[in-house]
Amino acid sequence: MTAPHYPVVIVGAGPTGVTSAVQLAQYGIDTLVLDRWEDVYPQPRAVHLDDEVFRIVARLGLADAFSRISRPGKGLRLLDRDMTVLAEFKRDSARGVHGFPQANMFDQPEFEHLLRMQARRHDSVHLRGNSEVTGLLHDRGQVRIDFTDRTTGDRSTVRADYVLGCDGANSIVRSSIGSRMENLGFEQTWLVVDIATDAELHHWEGVHQVCDPHRSATYMRIGDRRYRWEFRLRPDESATDYSDLTALRPLLAPWVGDYRVTDLDLELVRLASYTFRARVADRWRDRNVFLLGDAAHLTPPFVGQGMGAGLRDAANLAWKLAGVLNRTLPEGCLESYEHERKPHAKKMIQLAVGIGWAMTEGGDLGQFVRRRIAPVARWIPNLSTRVTDSATPPLGASTFVRDDRMHRGIAGTLCPNTEIGDTGTRVDEVAQGRFLVITSIDPTPGQRREIERRGAFVVLAPTGSELGHWLSRGHANAAIVRPDGTVMAAGRSLANLHTMVPALCVP
Repeated sequence: MTAPHYPVVIVGAGPTGVTSAVQLAQYGIDTLVLDRWEDVYPQPRAVHLDDEVFRIVARLGLADAFSRISRPGKGLRLLDRDMTVLAEFKRDSARGVHGFPQANMFDQPEFEHLLRMQARRHDSVHLRGNSEVTGLLHDRGQVRIDFTDRTTGDRSTVRADYVLGCDGANSIVRSSIGSRMENLGFEQTWLVVDIATDAELHHWEGVHQVCDPHRSATYMRIGDRRYRWEFRLRPDESATDYSDLTALRPLLAPWVGDYRVTDLDLELVRLASYTFRARVADRWRDRNVFLLGDAAHLTPPFVGQGMGAGLRDAANLAWKLAGVLNRTLPEGCLESYEHERKPHAKKMIQLAVGIGWAMTEGGDLGQFVRRRIAPVARWIPNLSTRVTDSATPPLGASTFVRDDRMHRGIAGTLCPNTEIGDTGTRVDEVAQGRFLVITSIDPTPGQRREIERRGAFVVLAPTGSELGHWLSRGHANAAIVRPDGTVMAAGRSLANLHTMVPALCVP
């Protein structure tokens, strides 16, 4: 009997896997998503995404729905062990350059339910739970995937043109391609506590980071009645030492110590210990198999980019894979995925490690230095902006990031998702999965025809407009913007640029 065939099989139905499936469905690509669990994992994990990742969520058609379940973040406070505020970095919770708040707090199970509901709206997404993948084998230009039904024990096989490994830190897909995790030198074990309460705690609604080498801690409000605490565990401690609210009370006391908030007011939603690691896979691809999300990289939580990095992977790869499967892009373009995403992910991991060490390590000497430096940190030029700005580094150079010297500041970065003209329509809404040519120079009829023949769309950026200012700051008159919002190339000459636009089939 011939095994069923799918253009793409996705292993793992977490945020990265389902985001990949929905984005591929938008290009008309059939996917089978296999996950070992029947439904969404019920416990909260990730709690933050920035406005760059919010753009990805919006392109899935979930901007309004996500806004309803999320809460804008107010910024970051650094505190000492006595809960004295050492420094405060405020974020404007209004819409930023990408059209969304720069920091957004949410409950991961709620978000995953939204993603799955959106996936079910596409007939080309086939989600199969209780399916444990047991092996992958390259065979005659395709990949054979073997899996077992965890309920019945039945074994099945499917074939795929491409496989996306979105199956987390203990990825069987990563093991199957012989990829290994590179240790970037950071490992700490923390206690993660999620609590629900109708009591009002009356604290500043940004992230509170306690910079104490003896008991580092993090507190944040993530919803109307949901709160998250994280406490670094000492070598002789484990989660079992804090098994209930009575045992947790000394840790929670700085925030819920008021006698009016009793244990009866608090519902312990989750208590778990996590080892925060900094790792990146040495290879993200073997022929037709790709790694995404935690299967490819692990980021400590200090910059809130763990889950977001996986969604960035999905946004980077989906349109390229769709172009190859639709035969409008060459297969060789898929090499750009690792070339672009791996350096970016590594930089974000290193940033998280640096911030983690700065806030939690150094013993009493480190604490002394923080007490002296943190109160004046917001006066250090550009430091406050760097702490609150959600912009991430440019992508690595590739066939889809033309990194010339003159326009290095634009190539590989995100085009701002600004409003175009007076309509209130934003850049991403115009793009609709296509390439854009954003230009302050009116294209000739021939140039416009050639751009549109390639499936792209022209956006005029008049002098004085937000997009016009953006081009000017990048010393450019025109830019090619990819479906994921990244600038492929920019320059002074539209005549040179317009023939560089790749052809991409958009159903």
